Amino acid sequence: QVQLVESGGGLVQPGGSLRLSCTASKYTLDYYAIGWFRQAPGMEREGVSCIGHSDSITYYTDSVKGRFTISRDKSKNTVYLQMNSLKLEDTAVYYCATAYCSEYGCYEGEDWGQGTQVTVSS
Repeated sequence: QVQLVESGGGLVQPGGSLRLSCTASKYTLDYYAIGWFRQAPGMEREGVSCIGHSDSITYYTDSVKGRFTISRDKSKNTVYLQMNSLKLEDTAVYYCATAYCSEYGCYEGEDWGQGTQVTVSS
């Protein structure tokens, strides 16, 4: 089981930016497609973005296209989610997870982090 750890959440005003990080201490993330998922109160969890294990594929859900960017730094064994132009509706707990990533969607894998809270509020 891959143990993932997220960081970088926090409170930000609308229009602001945050960068989330996802890392693993005992596993090389290069071998895995990694996804970012989020869950707001009372809502179903949704796949926000993912990156394929070879970095050849990235996916973004429509609501974040043009605002969020997923990337991987192999030297740091970390996957990032850069979130710009944040909106109130981006408020949620964000999780990184191993995933199945295609151009059509981001599908949940088996290994999850503990989540990090992102709150967008004025």
